[in-house]
Amino acid sequence: ADYDAIIEQMIARGQAYYCWCTPEELEAMREEQKRLGLPQRYNGKYRDGGEPVPGGTPAVRFKNPLEGSVSWHDKVRGVVTVNNSELDDWVIRRSDGAPTYNFCVVVDDAAAKVSLVIRGEDHVSNTPKQINLYRALGYDVPEFAHVPMILGDDGKRLSKRHGATNVLDYRREGYLPPAILNYLVRLGWAHGDQEIFSIDEMLQFFRIDDVHSAASTFNTEKLRWLNQHYIKESTPQALLPQLLPHFAALGVTADEATVLRAIPHYQERAKTLKEMAEHMAWIFVAPTAFPADAAKKAFKGGETAHLLQDLQTRIAALADVNAETLHDA
Repeated sequence: ADYDAIIEQMIARGQAYYCWCTPEELEAMREEQKRLGLPQRYNGKYRDGGEPVPGGTPAVRFKNPLEGSVSWHDKVRGVVTVNNSELDDWVIRRSDGAPTYNFCVVVDDAAAKVSLVIRGEDHVSNTPKQINLYRALGYDVPEFAHVPMILGDDGKRLSKRHGATNVLDYRREGYLPPAILNYLVRLGWAHGDQEIFSIDEMLQFFRIDDVHSAASTFNTEKLRWLNQHYIKESTPQALLPQLLPHFAALGVTADEATVLRAIPHYQERAKTLKEMAEHMAWIFVAPTAFPADAAKKAFKGGETAHLLQDLQTRIAALADVNAETLHDA
Protein backbone atom coordinates (compact mmCIF):
# COMPACT_ATOMS: atom_id res chain seq x y z
CA ALA A 1 0.00 0.00 0.00
CA ASP A 2 1.10 3.57 -0.65
CA TYR A 3 0.97 4.73 2.96
CA ASP A 4 2.35 8.20 2.21
CA ALA A 5 -0.28 8.86 -0.48
CA ILE A 6 -3.07 7.88 1.92
CA ILE A 7 -1.64 10.08 4.68
CA GLU A 8 -1.34 13.07 2.36
CA GLN A 9 -4.98 12.59 1.31
CA MET A 10 -5.99 12.52 4.98
CA ILE A 11 -4.11 15.79 5.61
CA ALA A 12 -5.86 17.39 2.63
CA ARG A 13 -9.26 16.27 3.98
CA GLY A 14 -8.50 17.58 7.46
CA GLN A 15 -8.39 14.09 9.01
CA ALA A 16 -4.70 14.34 9.94
CA TYR A 17 -2.20 17.12 10.56
CA TYR A 18 1.49 17.87 10.91
CA CYS A 19 2.86 17.96 14.45
CA TRP A 20 6.13 19.85 14.96
CA CYS A 21 6.57 19.00 18.63
CA THR A 22 10.10 17.94 19.58
CA PRO A 23 10.74 14.91 21.81
CA GLU A 24 11.70 17.35 24.57
CA GLU A 25 8.37 19.18 24.28
CA LEU A 26 6.43 15.93 24.40
CA GLU A 27 8.35 14.75 27.45
CA ALA A 28 7.73 18.08 29.22
CA MET A 29 4.04 17.79 28.32
CA ARG A 30 3.84 14.30 29.89
CA GLU A 31 5.71 15.38 33.02
CA GLU A 32 3.36 18.34 33.55
CA GLN A 33 0.29 16.14 33.10
CA LYS A 34 1.79 13.61 35.51
CA ARG A 35 2.42 16.36 38.06
CA LEU A 36 -1.21 17.51 37.79
CA GLY A 37 -2.54 13.97 38.00
CA LEU A 38 -3.94 14.10 34.46
CA PRO A 39 -3.94 11.31 31.83
CA GLN A 40 -0.69 11.46 29.85
CA ARG A 41 -1.61 12.15 26.25
CA TYR A 42 -0.92 14.62 23.44
CA ASN A 43 -2.56 17.99 24.19
CA GLY A 44 -3.51 18.83 20.60
CA LYS A 45 -1.07 21.72 20.23
CA TYR A 46 -1.00 21.55 16.42
CA ARG A 47 -4.52 20.10 15.91
CA ASP A 48 -5.83 23.36 14.49
CA GLY A 49 -2.65 24.36 12.68
CA GLY A 50 0.49 26.13 13.76
CA GLU A 51 3.74 27.53 12.50
CA PRO A 52 6.30 25.01 11.21
CA VAL A 53 9.51 24.77 13.19
CA PRO A 54 12.45 25.94 11.02
CA GLY A 55 14.72 22.99 10.25
CA GLY A 56 12.34 20.59 11.95
CA THR A 57 10.71 17.49 10.49
CA PRO A 58 7.09 16.95 11.52
CA ALA A 59 5.28 13.82 12.50
CA VAL A 60 1.71 13.33 11.28
CA ARG A 61 -1.14 12.76 13.75
CA PHE A 62 -4.62 11.36 13.20
CA LYS A 63 -7.33 13.85 14.15
CA ASN A 64 -9.34 11.66 16.48
CA PRO A 65 -12.97 12.66 17.16
CA LEU A 66 -13.32 14.74 20.32
CA GLU A 67 -16.84 13.65 21.17
CA GLY A 68 -18.86 10.45 21.21
CA SER A 69 -17.57 6.95 21.80
CA VAL A 70 -16.33 3.85 20.02
CA SER A 71 -18.15 0.55 20.60
CA TRP A 72 -17.70 -2.90 19.19
CA HIS A 73 -18.97 -6.37 20.01
CA ASP A 74 -15.88 -8.39 20.76
CA LYS A 75 -16.41 -12.08 20.02
CA VAL A 76 -14.57 -13.01 23.21
CA ARG A 77 -15.10 -10.06 25.57
CA GLY A 78 -18.60 -8.92 24.61
CA VAL A 79 -19.50 -5.25 24.12
CA VAL A 80 -16.58 -2.87 24.68
CA THR A 81 -17.09 0.92 24.74
CA VAL A 82 -14.40 3.61 24.91
CA ASN A 83 -15.09 7.33 25.03
CA ASN A 84 -13.25 9.35 22.41
CA SER A 85 -12.27 11.77 25.17
CA GLU A 86 -10.01 8.99 26.51
CA LEU A 87 -8.07 8.83 23.23
CA ASP A 88 -5.58 11.32 21.85
CA ASP A 89 -4.43 12.33 18.39
CA TRP A 90 -2.00 9.49 17.85
CA VAL A 91 0.92 9.49 15.42
CA ILE A 92 0.31 7.79 12.07
CA ARG A 93 3.69 8.76 10.58
CA ARG A 94 6.79 9.45 12.63
CA SER A 95 9.11 12.39 11.99
CA ASP A 96 11.57 9.97 10.32
CA GLY A 97 8.92 9.17 7.70
CA ALA A 98 7.99 5.70 9.00
CA PRO A 99 4.26 4.91 9.22
CA THR A 100 3.19 3.45 12.57
CA TYR A 101 1.82 -0.01 13.35
CA ASN A 102 -1.75 1.11 14.11
CA PHE A 103 -1.94 2.93 10.78
CA CYS A 104 -0.36 0.19 8.65
CA VAL A 105 -2.43 -2.65 10.12
CA VAL A 106 -5.68 -0.86 9.25
CA VAL A 107 -4.63 -0.11 5.68
CA ASP A 108 -3.21 -3.60 5.13
CA ASP A 109 -6.17 -5.47 6.64
CA ALA A 110 -8.63 -3.41 4.61
CA ALA A 111 -6.66 -4.11 1.42
CA ALA A 112 -6.65 -7.83 2.24
CA LYS A 113 -10.41 -7.69 3.02
CA VAL A 114 -9.88 -9.10 6.50
CA SER A 115 -13.30 -9.63 8.09
CA LEU A 116 -12.24 -10.94 11.53
CA VAL A 117 -9.19 -9.82 13.51
CA ILE A 118 -8.12 -12.36 16.16
CA ARG A 119 -5.33 -11.22 18.45
CA GLY A 120 -4.21 -11.04 22.08
CA GLU A 121 -6.06 -9.03 24.69
CA ASP A 122 -3.03 -6.73 24.97
CA HIS A 123 -4.27 -5.15 21.72
CA VAL A 124 -7.67 -4.11 23.12
CA SER A 125 -6.38 -0.56 23.68
CA ASN A 126 -5.43 -0.29 19.99
CA THR A 127 -8.89 -1.23 18.75
CA PRO A 128 -10.81 2.05 19.32
CA LYS A 129 -8.02 3.99 17.59
CA GLN A 130 -8.12 1.62 14.65
CA ILE A 131 -11.93 1.65 14.38
CA ASN A 132 -11.91 5.45 14.17
CA LEU A 133 -9.28 5.21 11.43
CA TYR A 134 -11.28 2.57 9.52
CA ARG A 135 -14.26 4.93 9.54
CA ALA A 136 -12.23 7.99 8.57
CA LEU A 137 -10.83 6.14 5.56
CA GLY A 138 -14.24 4.77 4.57
CA TYR A 139 -13.23 1.15 5.11
CA ASP A 140 -15.52 -1.59 6.38
CA VAL A 141 -14.80 -2.22 10.06
CA PRO A 142 -13.96 -5.91 10.66
CA GLU A 143 -15.08 -7.93 13.67
CA PHE A 144 -12.64 -8.32 16.54
CA ALA A 145 -11.84 -11.15 18.93
CA HIS A 146 -9.27 -10.47 21.66
CA VAL A 147 -8.17 -13.78 23.15
CA PRO A 148 -6.75 -13.97 26.70
CA MET A 149 -3.09 -14.20 27.54
CA ILE A 150 -1.44 -17.57 28.13
CA LEU A 151 0.23 -17.83 31.53
CA GLY A 152 3.11 -20.01 32.67
CA ASP A 153 2.88 -22.43 35.59
CA ASP A 154 3.89 -19.55 37.91
CA GLY A 155 0.88 -17.44 36.88
CA LYS A 156 2.96 -14.95 34.90
CA ARG A 157 2.66 -14.27 31.18
CA LEU A 158 4.18 -17.10 29.14
CA SER A 159 7.65 -16.18 27.89
CA LYS A 160 10.95 -17.75 26.94
CA ARG A 161 11.94 -18.07 30.57
CA HIS A 162 9.21 -20.71 30.91
CA GLY A 163 10.89 -22.78 28.18
CA ALA A 164 9.88 -23.26 24.56
CA THR A 165 7.37 -20.75 23.20
CA ASN A 166 7.84 -21.43 19.49
CA VAL A 167 5.81 -24.26 17.95
CA LEU A 168 8.93 -25.51 16.13
CA ASP A 169 10.71 -25.79 19.49
CA TYR A 170 8.07 -28.29 20.57
CA ARG A 171 8.57 -30.26 17.36
CA ARG A 172 12.28 -30.43 18.14
CA GLU A 173 11.46 -31.63 21.66
CA GLY A 174 9.54 -34.55 20.19
CA TYR A 175 5.92 -33.44 20.35
CA LEU A 176 3.61 -34.67 17.59
CA PRO A 177 1.67 -32.07 15.53
CA PRO A 178 -1.78 -33.47 16.47
CA ALA A 179 -0.85 -33.29 20.16
CA ILE A 180 0.26 -29.67 19.86
CA LEU A 181 -2.90 -28.73 17.95
CA ASN A 182 -5.10 -30.59 20.41
CA TYR A 183 -3.47 -28.86 23.38
CA LEU A 184 -3.57 -25.37 21.87
CA VAL A 185 -7.22 -25.64 20.86
CA ARG A 186 -8.13 -26.53 24.45
CA LEU A 187 -6.42 -23.43 25.90
CA GLY A 188 -9.36 -21.23 26.89
CA TRP A 189 -11.93 -23.31 24.99
CA ALA A 190 -13.90 -26.43 25.76
CA HIS A 191 -16.49 -28.71 24.19
CA GLY A 192 -18.13 -30.37 27.14
CA ASP A 193 -15.70 -32.66 28.96
CA GLN A 194 -13.96 -33.87 25.80
CA GLU A 195 -10.16 -33.72 25.98
CA ILE A 196 -9.03 -35.55 22.83
CA PHE A 197 -10.00 -34.02 19.48
CA SER A 198 -9.22 -35.14 15.97
CA ILE A 199 -8.50 -32.35 13.49
CA ASP A 200 -11.91 -32.95 11.89
CA GLU A 201 -13.55 -32.54 15.32
CA MET A 202 -11.61 -29.31 15.94
CA LEU A 203 -12.93 -27.93 12.66
CA GLN A 204 -16.44 -29.10 13.47
CA PHE A 205 -16.74 -27.90 17.07
CA PHE A 206 -14.45 -24.88 17.51
CA ARG A 207 -16.09 -21.45 17.54
CA ILE A 208 -14.17 -18.28 18.41
CA ASP A 209 -17.28 -17.03 20.25
CA ASP A 210 -16.88 -19.87 22.77
CA VAL A 211 -13.34 -18.89 23.84
CA HIS A 212 -13.23 -17.88 27.50
CA SER A 213 -12.14 -14.35 28.41
CA ALA A 214 -10.10 -15.50 31.42
CA ALA A 215 -6.38 -16.19 31.00
CA SER A 216 -5.25 -19.78 30.43
CA THR A 217 -2.35 -21.54 32.12
CA PHE A 218 0.08 -23.52 29.98
CA ASN A 219 0.49 -26.90 31.68
CA THR A 220 3.48 -28.76 30.29
CA GLU A 221 2.56 -32.00 32.05
CA LYS A 222 -0.85 -32.02 30.38
CA LEU A 223 0.81 -31.49 27.00
CA ARG A 224 3.12 -34.44 27.73
CA TRP A 225 0.10 -36.56 28.66
CA LEU A 226 -1.61 -35.66 25.39
CA ASN A 227 1.54 -36.35 23.43
CA GLN A 228 1.90 -39.76 25.05
CA HIS A 229 -1.68 -40.54 24.00
CA TYR A 230 -0.91 -39.70 20.37
CA ILE A 231 2.34 -41.69 20.46
CA LYS A 232 0.42 -44.74 21.73
CA GLU A 233 -2.27 -44.32 19.07
CA SER A 234 0.21 -43.93 16.18
CA THR A 235 1.54 -46.81 14.11
CA PRO A 236 5.29 -47.55 14.18
CA GLN A 237 5.37 -46.73 10.46
CA ALA A 238 3.92 -43.26 11.13
CA LEU A 239 6.33 -42.58 14.00
CA LEU A 240 9.48 -43.77 12.23
CA PRO A 241 10.20 -40.71 9.99
CA GLN A 242 9.47 -38.36 12.91
CA LEU A 243 11.65 -40.35 15.31
CA LEU A 244 14.79 -40.71 13.16
CA PRO A 245 15.88 -37.03 13.40
CA HIS A 246 16.05 -37.40 17.18
CA PHE A 247 18.67 -40.15 16.81
CA ALA A 248 20.66 -37.86 14.53
CA ALA A 249 20.43 -35.10 17.17
CA LEU A 250 21.96 -37.55 19.67
CA GLY A 251 24.76 -38.39 17.25
CA VAL A 252 23.47 -41.96 16.96
CA THR A 253 23.38 -43.83 13.64
CA ALA A 254 20.19 -45.86 13.83
CA ASP A 255 19.13 -48.65 11.50
CA GLU A 256 15.57 -47.94 10.27
CA ALA A 257 14.48 -51.57 10.27
CA THR A 258 15.68 -52.05 13.86
CA VAL A 259 14.02 -48.82 15.01
CA LEU A 260 10.77 -49.93 13.42
CA ARG A 261 10.86 -53.24 15.30
CA ALA A 262 11.75 -51.51 18.58
CA ILE A 263 9.09 -48.75 18.52
CA PRO A 264 6.19 -50.89 19.85
CA HIS A 265 8.25 -51.74 22.96
CA TYR A 266 8.66 -48.03 23.82
CA GLN A 267 5.31 -46.54 22.80
CA GLU A 268 3.66 -47.19 26.16
CA ARG A 269 6.37 -45.40 28.18
CA ALA A 270 7.70 -42.51 26.10
CA LYS A 271 5.98 -39.14 26.46
CA THR A 272 7.97 -37.52 23.64
CA LEU A 273 9.82 -38.80 20.61
CA LYS A 274 12.99 -37.28 22.03
CA GLU A 275 12.59 -39.45 25.13
CA MET A 276 11.92 -42.49 22.97
CA ALA A 277 15.12 -41.95 20.99
CA GLU A 278 17.15 -41.44 24.19
CA HIS A 279 15.80 -44.65 25.71
CA MET A 280 16.32 -46.60 22.50
CA ALA A 281 19.81 -45.28 21.69
CA TRP A 282 21.59 -48.04 23.65
CA ILE A 283 20.59 -50.52 20.94
CA PHE A 284 22.88 -48.78 18.47
CA VAL A 285 25.75 -47.83 20.76
CA ALA A 286 28.53 -50.32 21.51
CA PRO A 287 28.79 -51.07 25.26
CA THR A 288 31.63 -49.49 27.17
CA ALA A 289 33.65 -51.05 29.95
CA PHE A 290 32.12 -50.58 33.39
CA PRO A 291 34.69 -49.14 35.87
CA ALA A 292 35.74 -51.85 38.33
CA ASP A 293 35.27 -49.66 41.42
CA ALA A 294 31.81 -48.62 40.32
CA ALA A 295 30.94 -52.24 39.54
CA LYS A 296 31.91 -53.36 43.04
CA LYS A 297 29.78 -50.63 44.55
CA ALA A 298 26.78 -51.37 42.34
CA PHE A 299 27.00 -55.14 42.68
CA LYS A 300 27.50 -55.15 46.44
CA GLY A 301 26.55 -58.47 47.96
CA GLY A 302 27.62 -60.58 45.03
CA GLU A 303 24.13 -61.68 43.94
CA THR A 304 23.97 -59.32 40.93
CA ALA A 305 27.43 -60.32 39.80
CA HIS A 306 26.48 -64.00 40.10
CA LEU A 307 23.36 -63.48 37.95
CA LEU A 308 25.33 -61.62 35.30
CA GLN A 309 28.00 -64.31 35.18
CA ASP A 310 25.27 -66.94 34.78
CA LEU A 311 23.70 -64.93 31.96
CA GLN A 312 27.09 -64.57 30.26
CA THR A 313 27.59 -68.35 30.43
CA ARG A 314 24.14 -69.00 28.93
CA ILE A 315 24.68 -66.54 26.06
CA ALA A 316 28.15 -67.92 25.31
CA ALA A 317 26.61 -71.40 24.99
CA LEU A 318 24.12 -70.30 22.30
CA ALA A 319 24.86 -71.61 18.83
CA ASP A 320 22.77 -68.85 17.27
CA VAL A 321 22.18 -65.49 18.97
CA ASN A 322 18.84 -63.91 18.07
CA ALA A 323 15.78 -62.49 19.83
CA GLU A 324 14.14 -65.90 20.26
CA THR A 325 17.18 -67.75 21.60
CA LEU A 326 18.05 -64.84 23.92
CA HIS A 327 14.53 -64.89 25.31
CA ASP A 328 14.69 -68.65 25.93
CA ALA A 329 18.10 -68.33 27.58
